[in-house]
Amino acid sequence: MYVVGKPRVFLRIEGVVLFIASLFLFSSTHQHWWWVPVLLLVPDVFMVGYARSTQLGALIYNIGHIYLVPMLIALYSWHNHRPLISAIGLIWLAHIGMDRLLGYGLKYDDNFKHTHLGDLFKK
Repeated sequence: MYVVGKPRVFLRIEGVVLFIASLFLFSSTHQHWWWVPVLLLVPDVFMVGYARSTQLGALIYNIGHIYLVPMLIALYSWHNHRPLISAIGLIWLAHIGMDRLLGYGLKYDDNFKHTHLGDLFKK
């Protein structure tokens, strides 16, 4: 089971908002913009668990694709005046927003393509 209809559209809109807001806040860190394309896809390393099983893959992937960890990193490093680390957390959040926009949601443990936003690659 997954989100359908207008709630699904709203979740994807939230992805756009998160992506744009994260990049906007990234600009306040005064870091070089080349960090964005270099690091934007790094969170996909959390797919490594799928080499072992779909259950482990979904768990590790979801840990890397929830807002909590990058938000804590960004806030903690902002509070401690560590702009590069803040930038990394914000790029990570931008990645999550981009994924949500594209329909890559949090994974169920039965199949990589089964996400809370629907089955990937199905129209």
